[in-house]
Amino acid sequence: MTAMKIPDGAFTVDVEDYFHVSAFSSCIHPETWDQFESRVEIGTRHVLELAAKSGTKGTFFVLGWVAKRHPELVKEIYSAGHEIGCHSYMHQLVYDLGPDRFRNDLIRGRNILEDLIGIPVRLHRAPSFSVTTRSRWALEILAEEGFHTDSSIYPVRHDRYGIPDAPPQPHVISTRSGSIREFPGMICNVAGINVPVGGGGYLRLFPWSVTRRLLRKIRQQNRPLNVYVHPWEFDTEQPRISSPLRSRFRHYQNLNTTSRKVGLMLQEFRLTSMSQVLESISLPAEQPSSAPDMLQPPPSFRREMRLMGSWPPG
Repeated sequence: MTAMKIPDGAFTVDVEDYFHVSAFSSCIHPETWDQFESRVEIGTRHVLELAAKSGTKGTFFVLGWVAKRHPELVKEIYSAGHEIGCHSYMHQLVYDLGPDRFRNDLIRGRNILEDLIGIPVRLHRAPSFSVTTRSRWALEILAEEGFHTDSSIYPVRHDRYGIPDAPPQPHVISTRSGSIREFPGMICNVAGINVPVGGGGYLRLFPWSVTRRLLRKIRQQNRPLNVYVHPWEFDTEQPRISSPLRSRFRHYQNLNTTSRKVGLMLQEFRLTSMSQVLESISLPAEQPSSAPDMLQPPPSFRREMRLMGSWPPG
């Protein structure tokens, strides 16, 4: 019998539409979402095709708002063998909601998903990784509501999210309502600053040669990868939203590179669902962060990171 190889990390997808993103929240109100052309099925099916081609099974964190309007898409994801997690219902930042509204939104999103796939949904990722130092109370609510895994903490300093001193590796967080496994966002230390890598705008921004090097560095440090993408990042024909320069940069930069980069990543690294990764490793209790080995950036790096919100001014 052939022994199963230990995975390199998790492949995750935040299933939301282009008009849901936090970068456009100042110019698109949730009450107007139904007025926009939905393209979430286009991007999601592109991701499903890439995953099928490489034999990858991932974790799809589905927005409840999307699940309600595209129930067959959720069933299609699940039928393809992928894990389903909750990405809230209305894609609102956790620290803007407060405990009561967060709980209500969480339950609403989870219940729709469970009704569609017929099994408990126990994994969660907050919109825009918005579990921060001022919203850590969300972890206790997640434990109370029966969630066993969260992936909402990013060990970075960012203008929208992040807990800079959070551990960079998966770990267990104890709350008064029980323990929860935290699979944090993926980072590398560049010039003394934790920088996100291998997901979202950062995957699109960096050349594949750079991302590949950083992912290999993370694996050399014995940390599992936590790759994340969005369906709209595979859709170059999506409508263009009139918005501030920084928002446009974060959303549209290098959309035409996403599919190729993800395809190469799925070929080179053994990625699977978040639960499969966590079951293959030993999880320590939460401890203060120890900075990963430092890398030095190219000259243009600081400017691009400031536009992404991940580098201090000056």
